[in-house]
Amino acid sequence: MGQKVNPQILRLGTIYNWTSVWFDKKRYKDLLLEDYKIRKALMNKLSHAGISKVEIERSINSLRITAYVSRPGIVIGKSGAGLEELEKFLFTILPFKKEGKNNPKIDIKVEPVKEPNLDAYLVAKNISDQLIKRARHKKVMMQTVEKVMGAGAKGIKIVLSGRIAGAEIGRRETAQRGTVPLSTIREYVNFASVPALTKKGYIGVKVWINKPEGK
Repeated sequence: MGQKVNPQILRLGTIYNWTSVWFDKKRYKDLLLEDYKIRKALMNKLSHAGISKVEIERSINSLRITAYVSRPGIVIGKSGAGLEELEKFLFTILPFKKEGKNNPKIDIKVEPVKEPNLDAYLVAKNISDQLIKRARHKKVMMQTVEKVMGAGAKGIKIVLSGRIAGAEIGRRETAQRGTVPLSTIREYVNFASVPALTKKGYIGVKVWINKPEGK
């Protein structure tokens, strides 16, 4: 089971919480699509700030968005100007009415990522960016393993799949160190999958990080 299910979904409710905290039976479909739209837009817009994830919480008249980034100063800007710009950007992509009377209040928070080298998405994104720049995959994988283990991880597993190094036939390359028990629910296993679009095609990048408790 641990090999087939996303490790974070397997641990929902015990170790991890949902990234969308709301339930509206009547408008569930519309709000779910709206959440997807918000996440996609923010992940693209704040990629330069090292965004890791976006949490969305809704109530009757408010929409709270929390962005976890490795460089919060870039997002906040001088005297909070960056947050105001981000709020205006969200109003352009969301289906709000022009009058603004019944529009929910948007509250944007920016939280720092304590240790970027222990965040699976940031690690996978870094590997993906280096592969796009034609870096040697084995060197990238080994350097990443050293950084993550040096940051205090219990274990890490990296899997690349596709036309690695421009090969004619797709294959898989794996690098692993430490312990990554995928079926042990009490372990804080962080997982991310990020594709790297190279000139020869897509290379899938999957990262599992077994984090120490509380990090």
